Amino acid sequence: MLSSCYEEKFTTDPGDTLTFSTDTVSFDTVLTEISTVTRYFKVYNPHDLFIRINEIKLTGANASFFHLNVDGTTGDIIRDVQINPNDSIYVFVEATIDPDLPVSLSPFIIESDVSFTTNEQEQKVKLVAWGQNANYIPGPDVNNKVLILSCDLGNETWDDPKPYVLYGTLLIDSCTLILPAGTRLYVHGGIANNELGIYNQGLIYTLPHGHIMVEGTADRPVIIRDDRLEPDYGGAWAGIRLGPESGPHSFSHLQLKNALIGIVADSASTVSIDHSIIAFTDGAGFFARHATAQISNSLFYENGGQAIALTYGGNYEVNYCTLSNYGNTAEALSMNDFYCTDPLCSGGALLNKLTARINNSIMVGSSTDELWINDAGTPGDGLLDILMHNNIVIVDDLVKNDKYPQFFSTICLDCFEYMPGDTLFEDLQKDDYHLDSLSIAEQKGIPLPGFTDDLEGNLRDALMPDIGCYERKD
Repeated sequence: MLSSCYEEKFTTDPGDTLTFSTDTVSFDTVLTEISTVTRYFKVYNPHDLFIRINEIKLTGANASFFHLNVDGTTGDIIRDVQINPNDSIYVFVEATIDPDLPVSLSPFIIESDVSFTTNEQEQKVKLVAWGQNANYIPGPDVNNKVLILSCDLGNETWDDPKPYVLYGTLLIDSCTLILPAGTRLYVHGGIANNELGIYNQGLIYTLPHGHIMVEGTADRPVIIRDDRLEPDYGGAWAGIRLGPESGPHSFSHLQLKNALIGIVADSASTVSIDHSIIAFTDGAGFFARHATAQISNSLFYENGGQAIALTYGGNYEVNYCTLSNYGNTAEALSMNDFYCTDPLCSGGALLNKLTARINNSIMVGSSTDELWINDAGTPGDGLLDILMHNNIVIVDDLVKNDKYPQFFSTICLDCFEYMPGDTLFEDLQKDDYHLDSLSIAEQKGIPLPGFTDDLEGNLRDALMPDIGCYERKD
């Protein structure tokens, strides 16, 4: 009888859950040597009956960095913990970090969870620690991990030799962020869920008075990529979004990798990209909507969507670029003059003039059309002003009679159609886009004033330059 009455005091209702003093425990100690830091949080039973926690354990790939102490009981898994009605317990978590380990063993951002199983329901408290000596932006004490970078229309330069790690969202407002040669910015990706809703972490966004200036060199490029540097692993951070009416922005000698979309240039923003590599994106490498952009001497490859998408009009120049778009059905380069207000465009399309000049560039991939032009206007309205010279392209449907039958005589002048079996790159399987010794791109370009070198700083031939981002060196 006593045992039966005692058991009845425990709630077995799956809806009776625990509450916590925090949803995230951060270990933000600056690391200079092996460091052991302890943090704690409280677990509450807000109910009028006893509650039994069947299991408390550490989960996640980085769980080995942490250790638990629950009301004096230690271990990585602790079972059958009870909390009195309207009472609480302490959970202590110890993190041991060695910043001298390689990043592949001790990542910049070390995440794990403390998992609580109660009445067959699981709840979690996130653990976050810094694993390397770096500049962490915005840091653990910023609400929702959103930092507004503002410097009264001045400049902020990130020139510390230690890498910068973005853990959250960076909004640039009334400030020019300068990334000098050699700067390394690692961005933590993943899904976040808080007061802002569900979104992808690792977003860099410029407000109207925000500017980004990347000032890399051939020998010391600026690297912006995910923070997961383990072999054969790629993260997924949100990317760089140049907000409406922002700029001018400049990206020189940038290496950007592993973003959802590389760089997005929104309405009326202005950007230049030169001597840069944008690769391993889930979507487009560069996506523009009614913007102004100049892109030169740059390489786009392993993009899940278009390498470059120029939409809803705008003004664009693309010179000496290589767009290698294998492994998906999207085009290497797409251009259009409209924007649909709904996915099916049932509400009609908004139109804007598109002016594009594409020269000495390679647009190839695994689709039958690696160049696509879509005009939502009426014939003769002048909304599409496209002129291309000395490019290598793959086209099929685009040049059929009902689309652009005069493509090679009126739009793409002195262009070369890539055919199966043509020799182009050194080694496509190894992502080596230097030109082969028998490449059809060699000496097929047209001299362009002001463009004297290639992606790596090699001089272009003054009279017969090669097509693409690389000038072949004999």
